[in-house]
Amino acid sequence: MSAYTVAQVTEAGGPFELVEREVPEPGPGHVRIAVEACGICHSDALFVDGALPGVRFPLVPGHEIAGRIDALGAGAAEYGWQVGDRVTVGWFGGSCHHCTACRQGDFIVCEHLKVPGWAYDGGFAERTVAPVDALARIPDALAASDAGPMACAGVTVFNGLRRSAARPGDLVAVLGVGGLGHLAVQYAAAMGFETAAIARGADKAEFAARLGARHYVDSTADTPVAEALQALGGAKVVLATVGHSAAVSETVDGLTHRGELVVIGVSPEPLAISPLQLITGAKVVRGHPSGTAEDVQDTLEFSALHGIRPMTEVVALAEADAAYRRMLSGAARFRMVLTTT
Repeated sequence: MSAYTVAQVTEAGGPFELVEREVPEPGPGHVRIAVEACGICHSDALFVDGALPGVRFPLVPGHEIAGRIDALGAGAAEYGWQVGDRVTVGWFGGSCHHCTACRQGDFIVCEHLKVPGWAYDGGFAERTVAPVDALARIPDALAASDAGPMACAGVTVFNGLRRSAARPGDLVAVLGVGGLGHLAVQYAAAMGFETAAIARGADKAEFAARLGARHYVDSTADTPVAEALQALGGAKVVLATVGHSAAVSETVDGLTHRGELVVIGVSPEPLAISPLQLITGAKVVRGHPSGTAEDVQDTLEFSALHGIRPMTEVVALAEADAAYRRMLSGAARFRMVLTTT
């Protein structure tokens, strides 16, 4: 093919439009991916709205990419990649390899992290080009529409849990059962944690139980969230998946001694937590940012092994604008996914 279709925005906050471009050739250390599916993440709005430095328009967002390699740049084969390989690219779209964090092997906090849709064209397209260090293999058991969201949403909660202070048998509470939380509850249960889900309204209790939660805490009930968690013995870890700082802050006193609040839901509002709350009981608050391509591959393999899948609404690339607006409005209960087939 000599041309391919992308869904792009030409100005901050503008609508998506479909345009054709010439098919790019991958450079050294890169591959070209025939995109089959790409999730729509809420953080795509940071790029579409021009809210981050260095965002350039026209912009093709999308950092939950799943597809097949259809061309190799020079040297890519030396890393074991072949045309036809099924791959994902997530928030981690490559690293610089030379900043202090990279030299220490901590690639996810690279000072020059290459997020698709920011550093280069993302997956709202029929084709995209990515560096080889961004690639994770998709197990045969996973469909592209499942693998895409797991390259960002999935790995973020999976990694947040497995790198936490919790061990099998510990009480782990997941705040929120939406796009991130519905995956987090499944992972927490599969990892052997005594899993509690926290959400608004008694009506979500049955859904949380189906995901694997042993306990449910209604944050709108008369009993405060922290008291409810302490009645269960105190949470070793609270994984906060919601972008609501007040709700996150309310969980701190529900932690057990040396408990850990792991924050992955993005909000510009500060947390209302006092030093006394942390010092008493030696509690920890930690932010967690996604995961590398290796972490994504671990997430995909764990998901395939345990039958964990995201709940998705799948629409065609041509419907990118409507799907993006649906995600922003909150009408999409879990994950919106664009497909090219």
